[in-house]
Amino acid sequence: MGALHSGHLSLVEHSMMHCDATIVSIFVNPTQFNEASDLVKYPKPIKKDKALLKKAGLDIIYVPGTDQIYPPGLDTNVEFDLAGLDRKLEGAFRPGHFAGVVQVVKRLLDIVQPDKLFMGQKDFQQFTIIGQMIRELKLPVELVVVPIKREKDGLAMSSRNVRLTSQFRKSALVLYKCLQDAKMKLNSVEINKIKTSALTAIQNAGLKPEYFDLVDGYTLDPIKNTDESDYIVALTAAWAGDVRLIDNEIIKMI
Repeated sequence: MGALHSGHLSLVEHSMMHCDATIVSIFVNPTQFNEASDLVKYPKPIKKDKALLKKAGLDIIYVPGTDQIYPPGLDTNVEFDLAGLDRKLEGAFRPGHFAGVVQVVKRLLDIVQPDKLFMGQKDFQQFTIIGQMIRELKLPVELVVVPIKREKDGLAMSSRNVRLTSQFRKSALVLYKCLQDAKMKLNSVEINKIKTSALTAIQNAGLKPEYFDLVDGYTLDPIKNTDESDYIVALTAAWAGDVRLIDNEIIKMI
């Protein structure tokens, strides 16, 4: 979606290491925004993005217009069994968001026809849903998930970070701290207490939390005990002023 940073460039680097050719698409997809105002505010520094990709040695930059992605008369809707993955966490606060994500990713895959698709861990639910789409539709592409790229102080890199005030930039560090605390306390503190403590800390830092949950990494279902899953992820979303931030940490994986 443009407004590239080092996190995006890490995806490019991984692709260039493992593939013969690398393509980056830049398309601010209107169908995945719940609020029209958020679409308007979303940064679109296309010249800067192109310069960063050129410096990185990218092979192809694909910057389509809306009419190319959603041409009149072409049905671009995608239907498959989401197994409820779209209704949890982000889905509960952003209804219809993942329908837009699935629609645009499927369209881009149809156009580019890549062998591998590189996505970042930061949008954990997003890549989980795309993985489900690939399996259900039997698409000939391998999904590769690249770890979260963070600032030196731990804040997950995001295109939205440029909109943070200096105060909220400092306050936002509470998200990563709470994720790290959850990982440290996983085997010694009750799950509900971990979640309650995190939500309180986020609120006390001046942010407005939407959720902080520990879930099974495959189903995204909340867990009550650590022995319920071999793959546990802590995920959070919160508003820092008018900027919505998300983050996650894989805290158990066997």
